[in-house]
Amino acid sequence: MEYIAINGRDFYNMVVNASNRLAEESEFVNSLNVFPVPDGDTGTNMSMTFKAAVKEIENMDSTSIGDVSRKLAKGALMGARGNSGVILSQILRGISKGLEGLEEANVAQMAIALNEGSTAAYKAVMRPTEGTILSVIRATKDSALISQEKDVAEFLHEVTKAAKVMLDHTPELLPALKKAKVVDSGGMGLYIILQGMTSALKEDIEAEIKDIKISEGGLVGAISTEDVDIKFGYCTEFIILGDASKAAKFQDEIEPLGDSMIVVGYDDVIKVHIHTNDPGNVLSKAVQVGQLSKIKIDNMREEHRELLLSQEEIAKHTVAKEEVETKKYAFITVAMGDGISNIFKDLGADYVIEGGQTMNPSTQDMLECIEKINAEHIFILPNNKNIIMAASQAAEITNKDVRVIPTTSIPQGITCVTMFNGEANVSENEKELNEIMKSVKTGSITYAVRDTEIDGIEIKEGNILGLIEGKIKEVGLDKFEVSEKVLENMVDGDSELITLFYGKDIEEDEVGIFVSKLEEKYQDLDIQCYKGDQPLYYFLIAVE
Repeated sequence: MEYIAINGRDFYNMVVNASNRLAEESEFVNSLNVFPVPDGDTGTNMSMTFKAAVKEIENMDSTSIGDVSRKLAKGALMGARGNSGVILSQILRGISKGLEGLEEANVAQMAIALNEGSTAAYKAVMRPTEGTILSVIRATKDSALISQEKDVAEFLHEVTKAAKVMLDHTPELLPALKKAKVVDSGGMGLYIILQGMTSALKEDIEAEIKDIKISEGGLVGAISTEDVDIKFGYCTEFIILGDASKAAKFQDEIEPLGDSMIVVGYDDVIKVHIHTNDPGNVLSKAVQVGQLSKIKIDNMREEHRELLLSQEEIAKHTVAKEEVETKKYAFITVAMGDGISNIFKDLGADYVIEGGQTMNPSTQDMLECIEKINAEHIFILPNNKNIIMAASQAAEITNKDVRVIPTTSIPQGITCVTMFNGEANVSENEKELNEIMKSVKTGSITYAVRDTEIDGIEIKEGNILGLIEGKIKEVGLDKFEVSEKVLENMVDGDSELITLFYGKDIEEDEVGIFVSKLEEKYQDLDIQCYKGDQPLYYFLIAVE
């Protein structure tokens, strides 16, 4: 079948088929990651991001490609996980911009959309690196802009081939890929997406969303430091069809009526979630903003029971308003392990999002915590380089004042919370925290998940790895010997404090013996040790 132009339904089949393909191949994409440590793998992050995007369009009945692409981009934006997921969400956002307002798109218009996707991806990265997914999307749009094809299916086939050529070339652009004898994992993820989109048209596939299990590496969830007593009994969710610019004002109006509030505006839609004892009052304010859709009210005090209430029934549950006190500062941080989470909570963090190396929280996870906090200024500590972009994206979406401190490790995050000055103004604090985190030397002890060679060091699966500032410095067979060597590289004449956080896979008595040895070796330094309970990492180490 020839496609001179494609409409919203065609595009739906394309992206759903692509999502299914990516989910099926996610473990293969994960296997291309060069670094041998347990990490938030690219295939998992990209697939979960794309599944969130597709979920947003699952029940759409529009045949407008502009409408479908806009909703798809919104879903990707909110569901973006990890740096690769954020970049993918920006590609889809750019494509949506190129298709805006169109009922259907021909080859020339699809080329413009891919050009917008490439531009958005490069803008999302502060220091773009060639040999990555960025190179692949650039090659795709370059091919698109010079294509002479008239059939959209043949056009996609052509640009997908160009993407494959660039993907195969990525090892020449990144020495690490060449040494590991693999292509870029993010680029491979994008190539699989393009393949899925192409085959949907060429094979006339009527795609259905498949429930393909993707390994998540752990549950991501917000752990509140507040009491778990249910103060507001009705979980109220709905959509306002109206001017999204009114979202901030509406949020201020309903803020005193409950907690766990999320108000997100996007184009002509405002998505609202709030826990309240007065859903009738919330809805009566909402109808003044626009038409209501998808109203859902759950009685949280009655487990597993959903109540779809009419406005007359809602009115019976009206209670007095509760004033919500606004504090000046709040912290959201990311951590894995009960011990580390408890340390953050004891230091005053408002929310700890469960996540880290093997499970990168999404933009939506961040946003949910942001909207639950009633503070003038909110700081996010990602504590992992692969979470920073999702945190920054959440900060851009919300109307609240959110500052992301780009911490890349748990010790950096803990030091930032510890040294925070609640009396200083927000700009002074932001500047100070950015300086403080740089003063913390960070080490970590983990194990290799694959054979590889890094910087001339031969690594076998199962070896113990000692990392300093994320770079492998020691390889051995004993976790304590490797830990001691890492410390020897970290401690210098200016060092005063060593802090160890030990993981769930180490026995406490072993740790005690090791700490005693360190105290004898570093008699002039203070040595602190805490039970972190973190998975995958035997030790997280800070030297200050």
